[in-house]
Amino acid sequence: MLDIKFIRENKEAVKTNCANRGVKVDIEKLLELDGRRREILKLVEILRAERKQASKSKPSEAEIVRMRQMGEDIKNNETALSSIESELNTLMMAVPNLTHPSSPVGAEGDYKVVYKSQEPKPFKFIPKDHEALMLTNDLIDSERGTKVAGAKFFFYKNNLVRMNRALINYGIDVVTKHGYALMETPDLAKDSILAGVGFNPRGPETQVYSVENSDLSLIGTAEITIGGYHAGEILDLSKGPKKYVALSHCFRTEAGAYGRESKGLYRVHQFTKLEMFVFCRPEDSEKYHAEILDIEKEICDGLGLTYRVIDIPTGDLGGPAYRKYDIEGYMIMKGEGSEQGGYGEITSCSNCTDYQARRLNIRYRKDDGSTEFVHTLNGTAVNNSRWPLILVETYQERDGSISIPKKLQSYCGLKKL
Repeated sequence: MLDIKFIRENKEAVKTNCANRGVKVDIEKLLELDGRRREILKLVEILRAERKQASKSKPSEAEIVRMRQMGEDIKNNETALSSIESELNTLMMAVPNLTHPSSPVGAEGDYKVVYKSQEPKPFKFIPKDHEALMLTNDLIDSERGTKVAGAKFFFYKNNLVRMNRALINYGIDVVTKHGYALMETPDLAKDSILAGVGFNPRGPETQVYSVENSDLSLIGTAEITIGGYHAGEILDLSKGPKKYVALSHCFRTEAGAYGRESKGLYRVHQFTKLEMFVFCRPEDSEKYHAEILDIEKEICDGLGLTYRVIDIPTGDLGGPAYRKYDIEGYMIMKGEGSEQGGYGEITSCSNCTDYQARRLNIRYRKDDGSTEFVHTLNGTAVNNSRWPLILVETYQERDGSISIPKKLQSYCGLKKL
């Protein structure tokens, strides 16, 4: 969340930022509640001080009556304070992060292309999408996945399983050589951790599966579990940032995601993902945002993918992100009626500044002994949904067979799927 002091002192800037992001939050109501909260806190402090002072000597009958009344006043004000703080906290949690001044202002389609790896090379034959290729080569079973677990669940089969494992191991090797500690996380997290990271764990807008009669939800990304790893802690960053790369299963409801956009493996309810996460000093967060993006590009380049990097516009950032880049790979399934392809997201990386750390109370010890909120960053390394999708479509042959990229061949001992 944002610092309430910042909101008080920059009311109009916060309103403009909310409007640019397409987020409706009543900032005037928020500040009104904040003012009432401070007034009641001040009154309660005065009443407590008076009662404490009065208790230092033997009270008269009138003073006893007055002290009882003060006790009732304190209790009533504390009840009112609790209600105000609950409403204020709800509004505070809804206020999005600030936005990098270079981020494009606009809706989802107003992104800016900041890098292209290469121009797409047209196939010399009519290419197929990944779902047709995988079904023909007996690499997935969507029909039985639906029978067992419902629509958008899949059984991965045969050499696709081996390639997926190779892909994860390749991603681990690339990322860990940059000093990221390897982790494997729980698949569940407390709702308080989800909310702290910036995910809505309950209600009609949620994109996660919640466990009934508990305060737990299945995670949609290891950003949640690694984001909560240091919750409530004061970190020692004197020797550099805390950098992690975390393997987890991910579960997403993908509510409302239907049609061509969700074809095949592009939007699924369950997948495995390798996620990078950094806790750093505020002055270093832009540097590590660039580092995470460079690692994502290194992974793509090693696999010979055609891709572009886009700077995400304000209206598509999501609450926690200060700035976000997506890498979009060239996919046949994105051809929108043409025989060739188009671009679709395969990774993203975000600088969340102190937005998550403030909600999760994660600080670091400064050189002068004081503490300050850390900055947090996250980015996808690889996953076993969109990555095999793009690899299968990119490396298909005229006869319908599928080659395996050279970088992965040594990991799985195969040249073909």
